[in-house]
Amino acid sequence: MTTSDVLRTDYQRSIAKYWDEERDPVNLRLGDVDGFYHHHYGIGEVDVSVLAGPEDARDERIIAELHRLESAQASLLLDHLGPVASTDSLLDAGSGRGGTSFLAHQRFGCRVDGVSISQTQVEFANAQAAKREVASKVRFHFRNMLETGLATGSRQGIWTNETTMYVDVFELYNEFARLLRFGGRYVNITGCYNDLTGGRSKAVSQIDERYTCSVHPRSRYFKALAENNLVPIAVVDLTAQTIPYWELRARSSVATGVEESFLAAYREGSFHYLLIAADKV
Repeated sequence: MTTSDVLRTDYQRSIAKYWDEERDPVNLRLGDVDGFYHHHYGIGEVDVSVLAGPEDARDERIIAELHRLESAQASLLLDHLGPVASTDSLLDAGSGRGGTSFLAHQRFGCRVDGVSISQTQVEFANAQAAKREVASKVRFHFRNMLETGLATGSRQGIWTNETTMYVDVFELYNEFARLLRFGGRYVNITGCYNDLTGGRSKAVSQIDERYTCSVHPRSRYFKALAENNLVPIAVVDLTAQTIPYWELRARSSVATGVEESFLAAYREGSFHYLLIAADKV
């Protein structure tokens, strides 16, 4: 596909430019730990022993622990995809540098396609697939997840991992409903603002500004799922489980300054970190 086919609006072009130029150590240094490069956050209790020991190696221990927590988040997402056969096909929508796609192939042995509007990310991920010698089964495409061009009913599973804040979820889930076969599973991990607070809090607005995104209210996800015959089978509040990650990241060399906005939003209850799994009916 050409750039004009994939990037349909000025906003999409600006987001693609942002991710094409992004070289944030919080993504690259963590991925360097074991070669799985993620673009999401982490969950779970922190091993506080990383804060002890020789000071000259402390930051490397913190980096490794942050990566362990983000890999735990990806593993939890894959747990919720349900049974996946080696003959099935999955879609990583907004695949970044490909980390979760490779973990999915490693676990299920099936075909995985990733789509991203960042050509730089797609090139990086495909190079990783070649290096891992899985390019025949794990492929990344410069495509828009709102209009993937993939075959109708071709997917047993689809996931979005902290990517839905860049799109209209009604339009997105219409595309996912087209792609999923009957009984197929969609899994989403995302931050969303709490409808009960009456709108975006100051901290959530700071997150939007930092990533040039628009965090959705919690209710919007469920309305969009229902409109597109996607029925939730599991909803897990991960908010308490992600706070330790952010507390540790704030003490690391890869802190970006947004950590305090996330921590404030989570602690005040204006922002939630959710996993939603839904079946196509």
